[in-house]
Amino acid sequence: MRTDLRQRYDEDLALVRGTAGWLAVLGLAVALLLFPLYAPGYLLFTAVLAATHVIVAVGLTLLTGYTGQISLGHAAFVAIGAYTTGVLGRGVPALPGLAGGLPWWVTWPLAGLVAASFGALVGLPALRLTGPYLTIATLGFGIAVNQVLTNWEALSGGRMGLPIPRVTLGLGGLSPDRQLAYLALGTAAVLVWVAVNLARSHVGRAFVAIRDSDIAAEVMGVHLTRYKTLAFALSAFYAGVGGALFAQALRHIEPQMFTLFESIYYFAMIVVGGLATIPGAVIGAVILTLVPQWLTAAREWQPVVYGAAIILMMAVEPQGLYGRWLRIRAYLKTWPL
Repeated sequence: MRTDLRQRYDEDLALVRGTAGWLAVLGLAVALLLFPLYAPGYLLFTAVLAATHVIVAVGLTLLTGYTGQISLGHAAFVAIGAYTTGVLGRGVPALPGLAGGLPWWVTWPLAGLVAASFGALVGLPALRLTGPYLTIATLGFGIAVNQVLTNWEALSGGRMGLPIPRVTLGLGGLSPDRQLAYLALGTAAVLVWVAVNLARSHVGRAFVAIRDSDIAAEVMGVHLTRYKTLAFALSAFYAGVGGALFAQALRHIEPQMFTLFESIYYFAMIVVGGLATIPGAVIGAVILTLVPQWLTAAREWQPVVYGAAIILMMAVEPQGLYGRWLRIRAYLKTWPL
């Protein structure tokens, strides 16, 4: 029987443990570096979409999985990020400093910050709302943002949509699609790394304490106003950056891309992968990005597939695919006991 006992405190703090862990990280890094160089265009587009969904799902996990705040309006934060980078990238003629448009390395962080500011505003009612009441409040926010984008044609282009200027890294030897793939995969890797470390910090532990019992957390000294608002802002920041990447992947956005169905789609990712785990959010986002590519001939069945996947996971494995993998690994380590 194999044992995995930790003898020192620094072993418990280590993000990657053992030779096998470092080899897995090295193999993943090499794969991420080589994939954009040799993958065909269709797979590059799928990889960019997967990176987008990973960013959004990881942010939603910080809010729902770690803090216990359910959001059914997350597509609104993605839309805010997408339209922020689109409008600022194209330029605002009424503002002299923004008339020529801003570069992507300015608009993408701004997309996250603008979405985070809206997330903080939505997080304030969360201090008094829980459960279905908070869910309805976030749903109303999502519907309101969609209606504003649909009817404010001067800003969003209305139902005609908004073209998005292409961004590149300035590498002449690579096509724009391959450069975007590097940007997407790199951004997703950095934000996942930040989320993993955040979840291990005192902030992540405060989130978990609020999820388990906000009254007990407050008694223990956790500032509910600060951390609930921070959870919404962080989650919205991830959604905003994901929206900026999503807009760049499609190069044209319109309000119907950010409806209630998309919010449920993001929620399904974290449920299928494993609620309250960062690896689970990554797994769920990748799998539910690939499923629509496999069902292109029957797109009308996609909502049925998502709904069935959520019901099946709740009934069979509430901890998601990542939870099932942890059970299998524990079984193999303790076998034959």
